[in-house]
Amino acid sequence: MNLLQTILATVFWISAFGIFYSYGLYAAIIRIASTIFGPSQAPQLLGDDQLPTVSLLICAHNEQDILEKRIHNALSSDYPKDKLEIVIASDGSRDQTCAIVRQFVDRGVRLIEFIENRGKATALNESIPQLRSSLVVLSDANTMFQPNAIRSLVRWMSDPQIVAVCGKLLLTDPATGKNADSMYWKYETFLKRCEGKLGALLGSNGAIYAIRRDQFVPIPSVTMIDDFVIPLVARIKFGGKIVYDEQAIATELTPEDLTSEFNRRARIGAGGFQAMDVLWPLLSPTRGWIAFTFFSHKILRWFCPG
Repeated sequence: MNLLQTILATVFWISAFGIFYSYGLYAAIIRIASTIFGPSQAPQLLGDDQLPTVSLLICAHNEQDILEKRIHNALSSDYPKDKLEIVIASDGSRDQTCAIVRQFVDRGVRLIEFIENRGKATALNESIPQLRSSLVVLSDANTMFQPNAIRSLVRWMSDPQIVAVCGKLLLTDPATGKNADSMYWKYETFLKRCEGKLGALLGSNGAIYAIRRDQFVPIPSVTMIDDFVIPLVARIKFGGKIVYDEQAIATELTPEDLTSEFNRRARIGAGGFQAMDVLWPLLSPTRGWIAFTFFSHKILRWFCPG
């Protein structure tokens, strides 16, 4: 075997091991690590009188088809009504989005209207400082919460070491309404569960997560995957943990066509590389478990095919 063949063979086997490690071996390692080193996590149970005020923020751009249903869903939360602020931030909508929100103003729903469409990252940067509560739950217009979802997220935040809480997202079939979680999604949920036990969860589901308003760090306006970047930037600046709560459940319909799903995955992939500009400090070994999960679960994945 000549030198060129040796180099090519070495590259091939390193690449093959990287794929095997990232998609297979890592799952086994993180399962064992979370079992041995993951502390038993039990959020504090709070009565209604102990619950803090919360702002539910939903960014929307031309969401007239689903927004009324989403607002009714938010109003049906079992969180105390006098402690829940529901805010819709319209990012330059040109349809009836703002008109729909105004129909609910007398029920306490608040509209933040941006005339120009400048992207979700900018809408978040400018909306979050305007919220009235110290805790913020972020969600999407096409996401539906179970009644106890906000209560489940918030109960963790009495621990000052927790900077963000990620809820569980279930995917449903638009035709039947039944659970449509793929094997890949179940696999990713399993990894979230293990990483969460180690306090090393990587970002959140944009559909359902909670952060502290005073720990929100404005993100670049071009950010593609804000739900990934926001909690991790907060962790870089303030330390602490990001945890996963399987009792805080939200549902979303799966994309109706392969083109939509392809575009979504392409955006996530491109957004991952883009996020390295601000998230590279997480690779420092001094960050503990999150350096391991970030490299194994994200960095290697981004360089893998498929």
